[in-house]
Amino acid sequence: MAALHETTATATVPRQRSAGGFHAAEGRTAFFFLLPSLLGVTLFLVLPIIASLVLSFTNWKLLGAPAFVGIANYVRLFTADPQFWPVLRNTLFFTAEYLVLNIVISLGLAVWISSLKMGQRWFRVIFFLPTFTPTIAVAIVWMLIFAPDGLFDSVMSGLSIHMPSMLTDQKLAMQAVVIVSLWANVGYNTVLFNAALDMVPVNYLEAARIDGAGAWARFWKIRLPLISPTLFFGTVMTAITSLQVFDQIYVMTRGGPGNATATLGFAIYQRGFENFQMGYASTIAWVMFAMIMALTALQFWLQRKWVHYDN
Repeated sequence: MAALHETTATATVPRQRSAGGFHAAEGRTAFFFLLPSLLGVTLFLVLPIIASLVLSFTNWKLLGAPAFVGIANYVRLFTADPQFWPVLRNTLFFTAEYLVLNIVISLGLAVWISSLKMGQRWFRVIFFLPTFTPTIAVAIVWMLIFAPDGLFDSVMSGLSIHMPSMLTDQKLAMQAVVIVSLWANVGYNTVLFNAALDMVPVNYLEAARIDGAGAWARFWKIRLPLISPTLFFGTVMTAITSLQVFDQIYVMTRGGPGNATATLGFAIYQRGFENFQMGYASTIAWVMFAMIMALTALQFWLQRKWVHYDN
């Protein structure tokens, strides 16, 4: 028996070693296949982020060597830049309005599509199609529509509605940007919420209907809580993208009229690539990053009060 145990133990060691060598070989193979993606992420994401943070403490003007200035850029941004606070106000205004309208409209469309007996797939495709269109192309088309004496002005004149041009009025220009952003992006959340609604168990709704619950009660008490994780995801992602709005403003208004539509994203471009203040532009970018992180953290904190995970 002792000889048998010794033989078994001796035979087990090579198997363990071979298994360890096999896992090591798998790891090397996986690393080899992941290496191109890791290099891409490092070169085009990690290193630029680190470089941007370093540049925010310099006065680099795109040409020449940067000089370290400490927190002077941040002090200047918050205390000596008269354009920063209006730009920040515009960014927060756009984010709040666009976020609320996007979620409400996309959720309403998703509920409507889920109530249809036929054609649900076609309507999903129709509403999702604009998300495939490049934002620059969308903004150019809508700029022509909202241009003075363009299609929108012609329609308003035909209806005997007299109003200033959307893109040249300081009070209406941001609304034009919001409309274009909604048209281009509301389809993503519509399809997302519609898929979540389709996954709500039918027996829950049937039981509520038998108990006498109306359509609004079934939606508010059953469907909405069950899709709240998806709703939370859509809200977070929409808030992040809205804080970074740039393409529509760059094409349609260039921050105008005056400073009415200038946002942090446009200010970064303007300071970095028009005024050649790359260090100062990096400072604005990190302020935007801090805002995004703060808003995301707030949303994650608030989710405990309204997001319900069905375990």
